Amino acid sequence: MDEEATVGVNPEGLVALDEPKKMTREDWRKKKELEEQRKLGNAPAEVDEEGKDINPHIPQYISSVPWYIDPSKRPTLKHQRPQEEIAVQFSTIGEWYKRGVNDLSVTTKFRKGSCENCGAMTHKKKECLERPRKVGAKFTGTSIAPDEHSQVELDLDYDGKRDRWNGYNPEDHHRIVEEYAKVDVAKRTLKAQKLQDELASGKLDQGNFDSKRRITVRNLRIREDTAKYLRNLDPDSAYYDPKTRAMRENPYSNTGMNPDEVGYAGDNFARYMFAWEAYERGSEVHLQADPTKLELLHKSFKVKKEDFKEKQRDSILEKYGGEEHLDAPPRELLLAQTEDYVEYSRHGAVLKGQDKAVARSKYEEDVVINNHNCIWGSFWNDGYWGYKCCHSMVKMSYCTGDAGLRVNHTDCVPFEEGLMDDEDEEPPKTLLEALEAEDKRVKHIEAIMQVEERKRPYNSLHEVKAPTEEEMEAFRMKRCREDDPMASFLSQ
Repeated sequence: MDEEATVGVNPEGLVALDEPKKMTREDWRKKKELEEQRKLGNAPAEVDEEGKDINPHIPQYISSVPWYIDPSKRPTLKHQRPQEEIAVQFSTIGEWYKRGVNDLSVTTKFRKGSCENCGAMTHKKKECLERPRKVGAKFTGTSIAPDEHSQVELDLDYDGKRDRWNGYNPEDHHRIVEEYAKVDVAKRTLKAQKLQDELASGKLDQGNFDSKRRITVRNLRIREDTAKYLRNLDPDSAYYDPKTRAMRENPYSNTGMNPDEVGYAGDNFARYMFAWEAYERGSEVHLQADPTKLELLHKSFKVKKEDFKEKQRDSILEKYGGEEHLDAPPRELLLAQTEDYVEYSRHGAVLKGQDKAVARSKYEEDVVINNHNCIWGSFWNDGYWGYKCCHSMVKMSYCTGDAGLRVNHTDCVPFEEGLMDDEDEEPPKTLLEALEAEDKRVKHIEAIMQVEERKRPYNSLHEVKAPTEEEMEAFRMKRCREDDPMASFLSQ
């Protein structure tokens, strides 16, 4: 059960907190019933010290003040709200740095401690952004620049530091609006002047329907214009159809404003304006009375448009020619598509109908030259093309027939390679000579290994010719094996 604390004052004048008293069973039951009624909305909510209602669903440990803090205080939610005394104060949205210079105070003589270049007191010569003068204001005492504004120190919050429009002056936009307004007035003046000139010259046809001067209701609006559904936010105002973007009635009908005073008075008002202007131009058209006439005018306009296109086409063909290029063959012939039926087997053979002709190359095929029986490229060997009839690898050679096949498949050595072999040193023919040559080679290798690596001759330990059988036998006989038990005696 809840407990209530009592406050007492001792003889010394100090406030003493007594132990909280236990509630009786009856008081506890009444308190719980009152809480249930408040939660159901049958009883008024509890009020805090500021006169604000406390939500009955808030737990007691949040709304009530502990007895050991101040038992005399009522339940409150003040500690849950932002505390003004400890809240961080940031700069407001209207505060920003002052631009420009201070024009109120005008200085005519140089002041001590000011900029030596321009004479302003708010910066030094090192920080001056003015063009360096040939003779500074410190020595001339003339053309003293005005002082800059003393800037305030802004303390912006998280959103203020990232605001793209922070410090923007709305008056800058007014100048742009005024400029566009002047351009609009100039366009209207030129249009009215042009219309007056046409009326004066008599070129304006008042009796016929002119398609260029029709007023059509556009579905797409300019992004700068106010949307139709934003003109009056009253849900009982004119209905807006989002699919067709149409609002037939006047959105300002329940505001008491004159349709001539508002910028938009509904799509029906625009149709009435079209009918009135068409009537003023000589076409007796009424929106509701003559809907058939409007349809006939539209059909006649379409017919005249097609006739104009035909006349324009005929005049271009008569002047420049080229009518034969317009008579193109059918699309089936252009794409090589025919109605010929061909049936194939599972192996690709033609069973019924005529097979499709094979596309031939633009180059000559199956042309043999120089008495050859096969074409060039019919034989391939070791990365080279040749003739299959004689295995010749020379393109413009004459065919040698079977003799060429026998020569190309024999192991005969060419004449040049034989000459090169004669020039080289003859290999040893007997085993004794091979052993002597092996001793010389080993001694040569030992001598070379004694020389420093950087001073050895190039490719001194590398031979490209293949050894003979006698040389291989001598190498095996002279080779020293590490696992041989007599190796130590042989080295002596």
